[in-house]
Order: sequence, then structure tokens, then C-alpha cells
Amino acid sequence: MGDERSEATSQRSEVLQGTLDLLVLRVVALEPLHGWAISKRIEQVSREVLLVQQGSLYPALHRLQRRGWLRASWGTSENNRRAKFYQLTPAGRRQLEHETASWRQLADAVDRVLEHA
Repeated sequence: MGDERSEATSQRSEVLQGTLDLLVLRVVALEPLHGWAISKRIEQVSREVLLVQQGSLYPALHRLQRRGWLRASWGTSENNRRAKFYQLTPAGRRQLEHETASWRQLADAVDRVLEHA
């Protein structure tokens, strides 16, 4: 039983690694969020199917920031702690649109194979 749970968690992680940039861009498109809030939002919206590890999230945030798709600024979190908040840049919004279209095309292709193969 433990092996099945471990395998399921591993599978979720693999799916997430391939889509983490897209998910982060989508989540911060609505409002600036700090890292912990980004991971919690992804977990909540996915009904805890997608679990974001800090070891994956923060390198992704830094990568997205280096590419000019996110901007970071310091602020105060909901529990009055200093936190870095990330928000989408105009270039990030264009990238989000591009990645969303690519993801939908890929998902549609996988769905066709599942339905018709």
C-alpha cells in the first residue's frame, strides 16, 4: 500500500515539473502572491492533486524572473511577515498565453489518442 502512495506522489511530481512554469504564471496572473501562497493556490485549485515542493518552486520563480516574465517586490504577508511577492509582467502575460495554447493543443492531442487509439 505504501508503494502505491509513493508512486502516485511521484507521478504527480513528474507531471508538475513539466507544467510548473505555466501553473505559476497562471496563478500570479490574477494578483501578486508570495511563494508559499503560490504553492498553496496551486494545491487548492487542483484539489491537492498537484503538490508543489519548495525545492521546485523557488528555482522556477527565479528562472521566470530572470526571463523577465515575473517581477518581484517585498511586501507583508497575511501573517505580517516580510515576503517577496511575484507578479506577472507584460512579457509574462504573453508567455502565459503562448504556454496555455501549447498546453491545450497537447492535452487535446493526448485526449484524441486516449479516445481513438
